[in-house]
Amino acid sequence: MDRRVFQQQFGIVGESLEMQEIVQVVQHVAPTDITVLITGESGVGKEVIAHAIHGASNRAKKPMVTVNCGAIPEGIIESELFGHEKGSFTGASSERKGYFELADGGTIFLDEIGELPIATQVKFLRILENGEFLRVGSSIARKVDVRVIAATNKNLEQEVRLGNFRQDLFYRLRSVNIRIPPLRERKDDIPLLFEKFVKEFSEKNGVQFSGITPEAMEYLKNYYWHGNVRELRNVVESMLVIERGKKLDLEDVKKYLRVTADERSLPILMPTQSALDERQLLYRALIELKNDMLEVKNLLKNAIGVNGAVADRGPVSVVSENLSLEEMERRMIEAALKKYHGNRRLAAQELKISERTLYRKIKEYGL
Repeated sequence: MDRRVFQQQFGIVGESLEMQEIVQVVQHVAPTDITVLITGESGVGKEVIAHAIHGASNRAKKPMVTVNCGAIPEGIIESELFGHEKGSFTGASSERKGYFELADGGTIFLDEIGELPIATQVKFLRILENGEFLRVGSSIARKVDVRVIAATNKNLEQEVRLGNFRQDLFYRLRSVNIRIPPLRERKDDIPLLFEKFVKEFSEKNGVQFSGITPEAMEYLKNYYWHGNVRELRNVVESMLVIERGKKLDLEDVKKYLRVTADERSLPILMPTQSALDERQLLYRALIELKNDMLEVKNLLKNAIGVNGAVADRGPVSVVSENLSLEEMERRMIEAALKKYHGNRRLAAQELKISERTLYRKIKEYGL
């Protein structure tokens, strides 16, 4: 099938070289049953690619079941994925099929696969290897014929190093890895996406669109787009509703793009030299470093009193010895992880820092 026809059929928008290569890979892997891992930032369109793979496969007439692994509480995720037997736990008043059984013969799309608990990863690996699984509360092995597509916005290699993701599962998942670049890396696709969203929203809601000036479109192309395609869609819909019937100019567009105080000095408008993107990324990295330093400063401030004594509310006990800031920080992190049995999310909350900062510190101190 011609690439453009394929893209139109499955709603894949983009003429950039990156998107052309992705579509080519999708066309090659779709007819097979090989496991596919789709990676990329939040909002880049991973689910669109997953639907295209399923729709172009031999399983297209069978169901595609989408599961957001990050939205299911850890205590019930195995029941949701693999099903359960009657009486297997409190509230299990009848047997229930899990998502894998519901997808039998078709495709299961596991979004946010990086959020899957370690214990569940073991059982998931068994399905990938031989199609077998056990319902919760059952000792009878069942089999399913399911094609697996997984997606994540996390760096799974880093998650493996941190002990959050099984190495064997990672290697099994990445048989084919499709990385979808962020919108800022394929700026020429922005006008095409803008046109698509305008057309869809206008037709659905009967909203008149009178066009957009070249300066306004250039601004859209050079905006950072933290939320990628999803953010662009939301911005387009907001502008069409509020600025109904008006030709959008530069000032109109600026009103709908959230630029933080730290970003106001970044050169995101109409670049005049090729080094703009590199400088922009450098400035952002410096801003993030500054934020991380503030978080660490707050961490120490919350835990240590004026005279060097440890506050009662802190999770750390530091003896009154001449410790460096690094050693004090390491001990506090170590104590928080011990308190919460290695749960990084709870430890980060206790320390009042972000999980990303905690992960980096764990790696830095070899904890």
